[in-house]
Amino acid sequence: MGKVGEVAILGVGMHQWGKWGRNFVDYGVVAARAALADAGVDWKDVGFVSGASTMRCGYPGYVSGSTFAKALGFTGCQVASSYAACASGTTALAVARAQILAGVCEVALVVGADTTPKGFLAPNAGDRPDDPDWLRFRLLGATNPVYFALHARRRMDLYGATTQDFANVKVKNARHAVHNPYARFTKEYTMADVENSPTVSDPLRLLEICATSDGGAAIVVSSMEWAKAHGHTNPVRVAGISLATPTFPDTVLDLPYMASDSAAVTPEPDDEFKVSIAKIAYEEAGVGPDDLSLAEVYDLSSALELDWYEHIGIAKKGEAELLLRAGETSIGGRIPVNPSGGLGAFGEAVPAQAIAQVCEMTWQLRGEAGARQVAGANVALSINQGLFGHGSSVIVKR
Repeated sequence: MGKVGEVAILGVGMHQWGKWGRNFVDYGVVAARAALADAGVDWKDVGFVSGASTMRCGYPGYVSGSTFAKALGFTGCQVASSYAACASGTTALAVARAQILAGVCEVALVVGADTTPKGFLAPNAGDRPDDPDWLRFRLLGATNPVYFALHARRRMDLYGATTQDFANVKVKNARHAVHNPYARFTKEYTMADVENSPTVSDPLRLLEICATSDGGAAIVVSSMEWAKAHGHTNPVRVAGISLATPTFPDTVLDLPYMASDSAAVTPEPDDEFKVSIAKIAYEEAGVGPDDLSLAEVYDLSSALELDWYEHIGIAKKGEAELLLRAGETSIGGRIPVNPSGGLGAFGEAVPAQAIAQVCEMTWQLRGEAGARQVAGANVALSINQGLFGHGSSVIVKR
């Protein structure tokens, strides 16, 4: 796959994450208006709205593009709505980029927001014995914290990770989140705080698992030509997007899938699925792991953050803990990871979280991240995974 044309990020905006219990549209509108103001773009100049959808908020959540367009005031602009679980935000951004590069519009608004129920996320109501998401809850009892913990156990067994390593990830990210006004949890936790929190699914404790949250995020993107013509001479640019799926045979068991493919008669692919996610984005952007100034990765649990170090290529397989222990993934280290505080500080507002990662990267590359600023940031990568084969990564440059 070759290099793809870049689009400019003109503005970003967020609604603070929390547990507010309001309509998800409220959060999205706050974020969208903030992004438009940040961009200096009038709503009437937006030719396309790309909504990241939520399955928890009724029919308006399914048709998020038109829902947000209506809430901002219908202008006749075109819309689309995307759902890809936790990859929804990146999918919505990819749709907007494609519209711009195809010449359908010059300026697009990407927005996602969610309102979540109390407790961990559960499958939609109804009996669906052919739905793997329904089955993993009903057949295996594999709620999200259970499969997070199974991944943690795998890391301990294969690479010698310790519970102290998992706690240290949380301590690091909490130290970053103290300085993020959009984060839900901004307390600086100690190792003792983490280790004394209740065990949820062994070996993971309460403070090592992300909560479910309400929140919203938005981005205004444009063609490079439109940006230049309207005074944006050196904008942050979207340089690469990956929406990868696994390659058969997918031989690594990746819960909540309940089985893997056999490679008995078919050679294994060159790259594991999660490695391929970042690889596609790197190839599009024309950069590699050594070029990164920072990364925003999908820490559903503290343990999963360590896996991502290896999947994005900043650590060799089995060496993520060494990077963490050396302080290299803290702000001030060689490659800060989750300077925003990550999902541990925000929680899951599913359609908004991949967009929020891009917001953070934009602020970092502009030098606008305040006390959590990564010095000299000029290339950043975000990565996450929507369940059941939806890889998602964005690379931005300045």
